[in-house]
Amino acid sequence: MTPLSKITSSPGFQMAIKKILTYPDPVLRQKVETVTRFDDSLRQLADDLIETMYAAPGVGLAANQVGECLRLVVIDTAAGNDEKKPLVLVNPEILEKEGCRIEEEGCLSVVDLTANVERCNKILVRAQDLEGNTLEFQAEEYFARVIQHELDHLNGTLFIDHLSALKRSLYKKRLKKILRQQEKG
Repeated sequence: MTPLSKITSSPGFQMAIKKILTYPDPVLRQKVETVTRFDDSLRQLADDLIETMYAAPGVGLAANQVGECLRLVVIDTAAGNDEKKPLVLVNPEILEKEGCRIEEEGCLSVVDLTANVERCNKILVRAQDLEGNTLEFQAEEYFARVIQHELDHLNGTLFIDHLSALKRSLYKKRLKKILRQQEKG
């Protein structure tokens, strides 16, 4: 069974939309720390990540994308008007991988780019919930792709790292131009 449960804010929590860091911010390349404290501050961060993910809008967000270098991701692959079902994964890891599939991806931290990326089609995931309880489940297809993408963030990897050197180089040139235009204003 997939552990999809709604997150409800604890009394007194004020959810906040955080600034999403974008490439080439060096924080996105840092490996993150294992979560060892399962407390109100972790729950608050998870709530903030969910709020930020929905506002972006996106289907996943890793803590380091908002400058918090912890092994924490939030995911919600519900589409359109479907009921929101955020999934919080603390200290997630992939235990098994199976099959391959190439599909288009984008990233909230990589401005103005989508590209085809090869990912495993089926994975076995182990993580913890916000109370520190162990979760273990299988994910397939799009759900598996989103989890792999978010776990890459926790290891300092961006989806552009899966692209050819030529495509990365072209993107970096385009990004420099975008950043120059933003500075001019």
